[in-house]
Amino acid sequence: MGIIKVENIRVFAYHGCLKEETKIGSDYRVDLQVKANLQESAKTDKLTDTVDYVFLNRIIKEEMEKPSHLLETVAKRILNRIFAEDKLVEKATVWVGKLNPPIGGDVARVTIKMSDKRKTKDK
Repeated sequence: MGIIKVENIRVFAYHGCLKEETKIGSDYRVDLQVKANLQESAKTDKLTDTVDYVFLNRIIKEEMEKPSHLLETVAKRILNRIFAEDKLVEKATVWVGKLNPPIGGDVARVTIKMSDKRKTKDK
């Protein structure tokens, strides 16, 4: 097994329970870690034998574009897409953080972390 991390992806999006949040938007930070067998790609030096981090970044950006009330919902969509679209990924963890959240205090970021693993061994 190996680990691929895509860190500090900055996105502007429209998530939140407050009406204002879905109108004016906020800055977000997303981090992703996936576990996959990287032995084959280490031997072949072929992108098709590994998890493409450009692909992972695209999924994150596309799912962040869809407004949701909760960051948990966004994180689950990201995880679901990764497992549906890349059969090499065995486990994934995503952190979705809202920068400067409107919670009545000086808070730099609120982050949720969600992990999941492949349910079946079908590849």
